[in-house]
Amino acid sequence: MDSNRKQMTLPLMMSVGTAVIGSLQFGYNTGVINAPQVIIEDFYNETWYARYSEHIPPNSLTTLWAISVAIFSVGGIFGSFSVGLFVNRLGRRNSMLVANILAFVAAALMGFSKLAASWEMLIFGRFVVGLYSGLSTGFVPMYVGEIAPTALRGALGTLHQLGIVIGILMAQVFGIESIMGNATMWPFLLGFTFIPALIQCALLPFCPESPRFLLIIQNEENKAKTVLKKLRGTEDVGDDIQEMKEESRQMMREKKVTIMELFRSPLYRQPILVAVMLQMSQQFSGINAVFYYSTSIFKKAGVSQPVYATIGAGVVNTVFTVVSLFVVERAGRRSLHLIGLMGMAVSAVCMTIAMALTEQVPALSYVSIVAIFVFVAFFEIGPGPIPWFIVAELFSQGPRPAAFAVAGFSNWTANFIVGMGFQYVEQLTGPYVFIIFTVLLLIFFIFTYFKVPETKGRTFDEISAGFRQNAGSGAEKYGPHEHNILGADSQL
Repeated sequence: MDSNRKQMTLPLMMSVGTAVIGSLQFGYNTGVINAPQVIIEDFYNETWYARYSEHIPPNSLTTLWAISVAIFSVGGIFGSFSVGLFVNRLGRRNSMLVANILAFVAAALMGFSKLAASWEMLIFGRFVVGLYSGLSTGFVPMYVGEIAPTALRGALGTLHQLGIVIGILMAQVFGIESIMGNATMWPFLLGFTFIPALIQCALLPFCPESPRFLLIIQNEENKAKTVLKKLRGTEDVGDDIQEMKEESRQMMREKKVTIMELFRSPLYRQPILVAVMLQMSQQFSGINAVFYYSTSIFKKAGVSQPVYATIGAGVVNTVFTVVSLFVVERAGRRSLHLIGLMGMAVSAVCMTIAMALTEQVPALSYVSIVAIFVFVAFFEIGPGPIPWFIVAELFSQGPRPAAFAVAGFSNWTANFIVGMGFQYVEQLTGPYVFIIFTVLLLIFFIFTYFKVPETKGRTFDEISAGFRQNAGSGAEKYGPHEHNILGADSQL
């Protein structure tokens, strides 16, 4: 691999950095609603009282709050499923630009909901920002995956997850009572989403369109060459162009792939199964449960200010995403995903034992805190970042938009199920709730071990070829080429 292919240039850094603002928005809006829960519930109560001259019934308040949290995922489901409608018509960059309209609308709805004394505005704003976030979870990894050189694709792909966790951390910090998590400032806390949108709108016009989109979809080779020279910082972009042309030729043989065809065609069935299972492994790993539940775990553990311990978990989250960024090109995607899943399973068992015995042995409460931090750390090593960018690697240009729509839909649906169902399951099972996640983590570990190929350092076409060989081999699940993919990093 020549040094040009590994070079990080200023235009590449700026383009990736600008795109990742969309990821930051997703993270921020995921985390922002947790800290001011009590204050926003008070606002619901006051509004209800002003309208109906009675206090809101407790059941209605619980339902309204659950809707306020979960409607974000519903928006995400619709948004992620609509990715394919935009990316090939408008291009990757312009799709990100247009999506910011939704961020501005959502910021206005949520920011002015208190002034208008309307909880409906707040809930609708959460839906709209969910739509925006769902689109972003498709646009950002796709754009970053397509502009990154092969040797840097994993490291740059991890930045989408880094954007998400920094967004979550920002939301946790801004949500502290003395900053914006109070009765007067919470509309600004929710409306803050317009500032990153403004910054992204200002920067995106200076970022190039994806060269893959220009060459393969628009058939504009000269434009693609110009963009590549700028991104790579070298005149010698022949290899990249050659790779794209090969992908384009491959695509001519494939007609445009619909979502149904992804499941019907033996060629795509295995990669789409891998993509969906990896997204499921991210959401059903229990990570969101830990973030929804961490404040109460810390409270039970006797931490006087649980919000700061939760922020501590957010810091661990961010630090280990950076660790993943540096090791993903050395260790490989598959290895890191396996390490992450097994580490989370062990931490979940420790957490369960500690939480179950805290009554008898109070000192064990500290074990549960450490277990949470370790659980979060292992999540960010593998299951956090890898499912997002590996989808771009598993599919060539033809099926890629449809594959992103399916993967995003799976992720958001699983997110919604965990968000809505966790509190009820936890009421039934108490501290043993994490045993359910341990079982799921072990299932995902086994699946990854046997079915997920290593994609590190391989071109998109080589990865597709591995799956094509499998589809062709029929009786034998893995051809020799695929064993080669699987074993590519076993010497590490």
